[in-house]
Amino acid sequence: MRGEPSCPKCGGRIRAPGLFADTWQCGVHGAVHPLQPVLPPSVDALAVVVGRTRVPVWMPWPLPVGWLFAGVACAGDDRSGGRATAVACSGPAPLGGPGELLLIAEELGVGLGARYAGIDGPDPGPAICAGKPPQAKVHAAGHPAPLWQVGGAPADRAVFAGEACGLWLWAIVWPQESGLLLYDELVLTDLRDAGAEVELVPCGALSPRLISRPAAQR
Repeated sequence: MRGEPSCPKCGGRIRAPGLFADTWQCGVHGAVHPLQPVLPPSVDALAVVVGRTRVPVWMPWPLPVGWLFAGVACAGDDRSGGRATAVACSGPAPLGGPGELLLIAEELGVGLGARYAGIDGPDPGPAICAGKPPQAKVHAAGHPAPLWQVGGAPADRAVFAGEACGLWLWAIVWPQESGLLLYDELVLTDLRDAGAEVELVPCGALSPRLISRPAAQR
């Protein structure tokens, strides 16, 4: 899919580095790591992102029964490398109907997770109550990663956030009831470490969640 880099926080147009700034610039958010055009689901698309990113490319592995890889996005440029990744998966929701899951790994301040979560960003911060027991838990790269539900998200989705490998980990599911997926302690694999197994990932249709353009954050 062709297109221009955009702001990871709002999806707006950004200016490339030039005479007056050596970073990509958003008119609303200032210096940002550019969100590259979303890549439709394919083994080649995963290879592109895996090859350029500095952060994990999380995917449930094995995927839940009936679920498929549904697209990938990466924020960062050739100079800095990927500073955030978003992997979409889709399949049957636990309570029936279609479900979607978006997993985001990102460095502090990138803002991609908050954008897809539909909340003010750039990070979960006060929107999670880390002092309380986590509402969900996944195993990321062989280690338990507790996740807390994020408040203030739109009613059509459930948003969870926590830390894995020293970076933010977001898990966003549609519809909201599909948050039940995260109560089963999904096993997440960093596809940078998957080797030839990446070629076995089943691919479906591109998720519209990846290409939506929500309103700009404050």
